[in-house]
Amino acid sequence: MVSKQLRLTTSILLAASGIIFIIGLFPNVVLSYYSKGFYPVVSVALRWISSWFPFALGDILYGILIIFGLIRLFFFFKKLQSKEHRRALLMSTPLRLLNLILILYMSFKLLWGLNYSRPSISQQLHISDEKYTVKELALLTNYFVDRLNTLQQIAEYKPSTIQQLQAQAVLAYGQLAQKNAFFSYPAPSVKPVLNSWAICKIGIEGYYNPLSGEANINTKLPAWVLPFVTCHEISHQLGVAREDEANLVAYLVGSQSEDADLQYSVYYNMLRYLLFELRFKSPEDYLALRNKIDPRIIANFKAENKFWSKYNGQMSNYMGAAFDKFLKLNNQQRGIKSYQNIVIWLWNIHKKQLSTAPHSP
Repeated sequence: MVSKQLRLTTSILLAASGIIFIIGLFPNVVLSYYSKGFYPVVSVALRWISSWFPFALGDILYGILIIFGLIRLFFFFKKLQSKEHRRALLMSTPLRLLNLILILYMSFKLLWGLNYSRPSISQQLHISDEKYTVKELALLTNYFVDRLNTLQQIAEYKPSTIQQLQAQAVLAYGQLAQKNAFFSYPAPSVKPVLNSWAICKIGIEGYYNPLSGEANINTKLPAWVLPFVTCHEISHQLGVAREDEANLVAYLVGSQSEDADLQYSVYYNMLRYLLFELRFKSPEDYLALRNKIDPRIIANFKAENKFWSKYNGQMSNYMGAAFDKFLKLNNQQRGIKSYQNIVIWLWNIHKKQLSTAPHSP
């Protein structure tokens, strides 16, 4: 017999989860009351607490939850062996599992996940999503090649500690926040992942931890990639949930920074997306522009590929498929393909200057 208290708890959790789900159907409500109201208070509090710990607090919390779950599972099977408790357990377990799922759902949505339902960041920043032609894509890619070739002459991209990466990103966000409060980043908390080897095997550059509010960085990455990844993960801390929009924010912050290493990192990462798109849509333009890239930049691309080839196996394919499903469940219907949305926004950011200053591949 299922207890009355358990049924009542399930009813309350179902009702609360239903309310959260319905709120997520109204992007402007989410933006006004969650993304600009509830979430900033919670996230700043979490970042302030986690910043006192020199290690990734969120990873420890995840570990504790996993251990707690395993212990509960052990005692569940132990009780299941007893005829006295078996019937009650089998009847109550489905509701207990449902309650656990509902609690996890509500926790994720309230701590961060409702940000997936906010209006596009590009709309907030008044960036158009007008499509480009193949010719315009080649023009844009050429601009990024020229810019990166120039930065290659002055950037050092020397290895940095997590403290230096945080300081570099905080300064860049602060400079842009003077023009737009959207980029304000109080109570910074950037941490290295606890197990870089495992994260590399999965194929992850960094991640945001909703439990602790931390931006976790895979510090094994090549030095020229890390500044961009740091800015990307910080944007998640600010409530930018979608991956393509986090790339957009990281680019805006890095490209307007006075730090040559940070500029190099964001232009390098954006050029990857542009070359990928151009190779698919115009192989001829792709080959012409690839030959124009400074050999040292090409060497960095090769070194990055070699880095991932050391770690990535079948697990990265499984995790990629799982992440694709996760994105689609959180209002990114194109899944991992949505990463290429950044190309559209890059075009709309630069189209005016490209139309007045001709560039030729």
